[in-house]
Amino acid sequence: MAKSSETISTAKISSVLSPSVVSRVENFLSDPEITEPSPESGAQSNSYSDLVRGLLKLDQLQRGRITCLLSVKPFVSNVYGGLHGGAVAAAAEVVSLACARTVVGEDKELFLGELGITYLSSAPINAEVMIEGSIVRSGRNLTVTSIEFRLKETKKLIYVARATFYNMPMPKL
Repeated sequence: MAKSSETISTAKISSVLSPSVVSRVENFLSDPEITEPSPESGAQSNSYSDLVRGLLKLDQLQRGRITCLLSVKPFVSNVYGGLHGGAVAAAAEVVSLACARTVVGEDKELFLGELGITYLSSAPINAEVMIEGSIVRSGRNLTVTSIEFRLKETKKLIYVARATFYNMPMPKL
């Protein structure tokens, strides 16, 4: 589900970020192949995250901050007509990882250690949700992000998430 370049080019991107960081984040948000595991690892693809990622649109990108828009479609809604909790979790994971990638170097692999979500309200079908991610702390071994989900029209806070990533140096074989 690759997005067109015109969808990404409308985003407001900070001039402080290097082109390689911007490229990595844009590719991560638009190309499901980026997160697919290698065939030799034997791990399964997370297709739900890929499905939700197809609904995300990058809005703003700065070092340590990211804003995306999510359109709530019927296929990611629950029986009550709101955004499904699993879709919220998948979007929180994707946006927090993209946010962490703006500050963590390419030489480090990120491993999601914890994801906590508070469901305050619901996003109805066909609503536009603004997802804002920011870095709470980033060190040598740990990166913590905070994610807020708000209805774009009213700015009402509907979900809050916090993700902890472990920064692991990639093995050099």
